[in-house]
Amino acid sequence: METRFVEKATNAIADKYRLSILMELSRKGSLTSTDIQEMTGLSQPCVSHHVKLLTDSGLVNAQKEGRNLHLTLNKESLQQLSGFLNNLT
Repeated sequence: METRFVEKATNAIADKYRLSILMELSRKGSLTSTDIQEMTGLSQPCVSHHVKLLTDSGLVNAQKEGRNLHLTLNKESLQQLSGFLNNLT
């Protein structure tokens, strides 16, 4: 497992807004950037910042459709992170 991936992934989930985005994605399957704005009450630039960190970490996939961004979980990356964390015990 690549150390840099673990660093980026754990940094991404260390923030309460990004963690809540991941949890909501887990429940709903997908979200738009507008959904995230409504859910968190954050401004559009702030949402963009959090989404960028999540996508850069590899935990979330983003696909642009028109003016909106559709987000889904990257299940392979989440499984890698889970495997890493499980191996710590």
